[in-house]
Amino acid sequence: MLSTFLISLREGLEAALIISILIAYCVKSGRKGSLKFLWSGAATAGLLALAFGALLSFTSTQLPSGGEELFAGATSILAVIMVTIMVFWMKRSARSISKQLQGKVDTALSLGNLAVATVAFLAVAREGLETSLFLYAAFKSVSHDSAPFAGLLLGLLGASLLGVLMYRKSITFNISRFFRITGVALIVVAAGVLVHGINDFQSLVNLPGAKSFVWNFQQKSNIFTTLTDGTIGLSGSMTVLQLFIYLNYLIVTLLWFLKRIPTPGFTDHQSIPSHQSPETGQNGPILSSSKTT
Repeated sequence: MLSTFLISLREGLEAALIISILIAYCVKSGRKGSLKFLWSGAATAGLLALAFGALLSFTSTQLPSGGEELFAGATSILAVIMVTIMVFWMKRSARSISKQLQGKVDTALSLGNLAVATVAFLAVAREGLETSLFLYAAFKSVSHDSAPFAGLLLGLLGASLLGVLMYRKSITFNISRFFRITGVALIVVAAGVLVHGINDFQSLVNLPGAKSFVWNFQQKSNIFTTLTDGTIGLSGSMTVLQLFIYLNYLIVTLLWFLKRIPTPGFTDHQSIPSHQSPETGQNGPILSSSKTT
């Protein structure tokens, strides 16, 4: 439950942040008439993400014996690659995402409402497709009861609520710090998804060390092993190869991620101001920042 909650909260908030910036900029630019096209583009991207998730689930159930495990293993590794890239991209882009989106909206507004819908669609679709892939891989690596689904719903609900509050300026939100903290947590989740993918390949395509266990408590599953499997990815059965890959991915990626990116003259503190009290002119930034001492 915790892993699916974290994924949906983090990815959902990214999508909410993007939509909030687009809406606020259209309102400040006096183009409220374009909002319905913006929403239609975002909604279409959301439907595409749902369809992609359904396609992944349907495809896995239609594969022959052993094929589902190979498919799950391949999608797990692909999901880890994509999420790792996304985590580092957001670390670098969180502070400038507002200006990037404003530039795209400016161009789209000059081209017409269809272009506005396209900008919203492309901005949300990337997040949605990536989330569907990672959630599919996460669902395959955790328990099959209702807890992961409940985590998914709670995460999306939390992301929607935070998105609305940020847009209304009911809360001041430190964007960079949030994505840095959740980035660390997502890397831990991704490490668990990765070793489950390795386990699928070890059991089906004869990767070395399939029988060389560091520990094997599969026959003595308990609350502790269930919690560790669902949170940090350490299952009740870990081979030497799985643990080696887990620790190497986790240590190397975390050290790289936590390495500070120098940004002279700019601080982390960011929020989305309400369009009712803009701090800048018509073409000013939606995300504001304030220096701290």
